[in-house]
Amino acid sequence: MYSENQRLTVIGVTGLESVAFLDLAFPKLSCTTLKPHTDTGVDIFTPSARIVPENAVHTREEDVISAKRITAVVLCALLLNLPVLGKPQAGGQRAGQIDAMIPAATRNDVAAKPKEDIDWNDLLKTAKSGRVRASLLDGSILSVGSDSQLRVVQHDAASQQTSLEMNYGKLRSQVQKITQPGGKFEVKTPNAVIGAIGTDFYVAFASNRTTVICYEGRVSVTPLGNVQVQQNSGQANAANNSITVNQGQMVVISNVVPPGGFQTSDTPPALQQGTQLATQVPTNPPGEVHPGVGGHAHTWIFIASAAAVGAAAGALATTGGKPCTPNPNGAPCR
Repeated sequence: MYSENQRLTVIGVTGLESVAFLDLAFPKLSCTTLKPHTDTGVDIFTPSARIVPENAVHTREEDVISAKRITAVVLCALLLNLPVLGKPQAGGQRAGQIDAMIPAATRNDVAAKPKEDIDWNDLLKTAKSGRVRASLLDGSILSVGSDSQLRVVQHDAASQQTSLEMNYGKLRSQVQKITQPGGKFEVKTPNAVIGAIGTDFYVAFASNRTTVICYEGRVSVTPLGNVQVQQNSGQANAANNSITVNQGQMVVISNVVPPGGFQTSDTPPALQQGTQLATQVPTNPPGEVHPGVGGHAHTWIFIASAAAVGAAAGALATTGGKPCTPNPNGAPCR
């Protein structure tokens, strides 16, 4: 044991260009790095490695002390590296940022903020009153509706490799045109993968159904699992089991294939407008809506848009993906 008045100074080699001095003086421990002296000789190739003046005579006791010193030097070298080892890991690779939002929304289960960066593998969640609009580095825009969960798995702007996962909710994607060889922009739901070359489209997943609406351009929809595309009016791609959805069209993918197979259909104007409203995020959104504080208009717009989306999507699901024609006699849709 060392007392407060005892001090041990050790000289050792910690690198090719420096000598470390270990100062053991209780109650503190310090290391200092200096340039090596030219009048020392270093033997580092034997178990009795030591630092001694050249041509000095030494004893076995000195050998033991030298071994202890070498051990102390090793510890000193480790201590010198501690600040580097203790540095926090670098953040994830950046994918974009949050441009605007309506509370409540979170990023990785922490309250999200406007202008906050989004990294690869970040998870965005919105509550019943929340929405988020985010811009990716390549200029694509993601508008996340309420009650939604979206993971930005990957976004490489240079190679145009983008992969998103949506477990539930509503998403509008305004995608920059893919020009790089092998580039892709994909949105994956529990039962489908939607790929875009450069387009404006909407994806929703609820009650085991994926609804895809193409506002502009064209998207490819591939059912997952054991679900197979059957008799899709010539629009199915047998090579990769996908469905092509063109501008103004939509398709609903469920876990059960309809008798006529998955088929695209024209998007009813009310449904298209409702889905756009359901994912709209104003640039300067108001705060959280509280009863009696002038938020009724915004609330009713949201309710109306949600009702329009639900009603239209439900009608399409029950008619095998075809628009519902009202029956004048009050009977179910024809």
